[in-house]
Amino acid sequence: MQGHGGLLSPMHRYLSAFTRSRLGRSVVWRLKKRVNRFDGLDRKVISFNPATSPRGDVLISHLLRPFLAKPEQSILHSHTRYWEAAQIVKTFVDRGYCVDVINYNNREFIPRKNYAFFVDSRFNFDRISPLLGSNCVKILHGETAHILFHNAAESKRLLALYERRGAVVAARRWERANKATEHADHITVFGNQFTLSTYRYTKKPIYPLSISTTILLPWPDGKDFNAARQRFLWFGSGGMVHKGLDLVLEAFAGMPEYHLTVCGPVQREKDFEQVFYKELYATPNIHTIGWIDTQSSAFREIIANCVGLVYPSCSEGQSGAVVECLHAGLIPIISYESGVDTHDFGVLLKTCDIDEIRDAVRMVATSSARQVEKMARSAWEYARFHHTREQFAAKYCDVIRQIIALPGGPVGRRSSSVEVSDESTGATIRPTS
Repeated sequence: MQGHGGLLSPMHRYLSAFTRSRLGRSVVWRLKKRVNRFDGLDRKVISFNPATSPRGDVLISHLLRPFLAKPEQSILHSHTRYWEAAQIVKTFVDRGYCVDVINYNNREFIPRKNYAFFVDSRFNFDRISPLLGSNCVKILHGETAHILFHNAAESKRLLALYERRGAVVAARRWERANKATEHADHITVFGNQFTLSTYRYTKKPIYPLSISTTILLPWPDGKDFNAARQRFLWFGSGGMVHKGLDLVLEAFAGMPEYHLTVCGPVQREKDFEQVFYKELYATPNIHTIGWIDTQSSAFREIIANCVGLVYPSCSEGQSGAVVECLHAGLIPIISYESGVDTHDFGVLLKTCDIDEIRDAVRMVATSSARQVEKMARSAWEYARFHHTREQFAAKYCDVIRQIIALPGGPVGRRSSSVEVSDESTGATIRPTS
């Protein structure tokens, strides 16, 4: 192997630089979307046994990656739903159930046990529900507003953009059709009264949950709120129009006295990037960073210099991006449909039009440093009390306890087939603690 270092080092530097580039990030993202197909993730079944004598079996159709990641991987910190998926499994195992987990895109799994519970995040209800016994309690784990509202809301935003700028941008948060709510016996939902209202037509029991967080940050002692009052953040994942970045860019383009930092995967949405190229890259008071790791020092520096988050999303379950920014002590200027309430520490947008966004930004920016610090502190304290892993674990456990205690609740008979296995490896994997 002698002599290879001279060849590998330049190549390593090239690949490293490429993966950090705009094109490289796009390529990596597209490759990750194909991973499930190649590694057989959508055909795996991972099973968990309780430490005590089992009281029954549970089938969960949600996410497998939290249970396949190596210890050194940070998937549990990359999005709240990964840790929450592990905690849902743990909740049932701790209550004495054997749990089988399949990926939400598994189109082959056939139930062969008499499951006491079926929990699904919406995509497998139509196929699997008719195959379950009549005594199985079916729970929808709702992560979004109802799909009909969700899709209609995005369509309205895309149409509004077309009418303002004559531009057509692809829908990127579109939910595929399903009747999960019709099949479910119970519905757990992230969000506020807006989110819950989109499910109330079902007349089924609805249990509100509070989303957890990937970060816990200390209160920023010594932050210069006087200087930060002029600086704001848009922070989100994919679906720029769905999450209102187009509106925020137009609002700040007309307010040169205030600065906006954009943190999100803008480069993955080329049609959006093309329409808003001037605002994103050629407007002095708008600074486009792109995707950023919330665990990084770069993100810490950004939030230290900003006073608030501007996030007029048209539909969410409960926005993890908003909650993470509350944990950072940022004042929320958000839509009601973001699924997070602002109480006395932020601005809840009613129309999310450009003039309303500008008015809200000016209101925060022209408040005294003492007042914005008070609001920021209240936002941080609210997140610390309501949006933690401990809070999610406690609430979800309470929901399952309530459902089990209902008259005619699951008896939880064991089937004769109780092997614990990952069909691809034969390994027994226990939920994370």
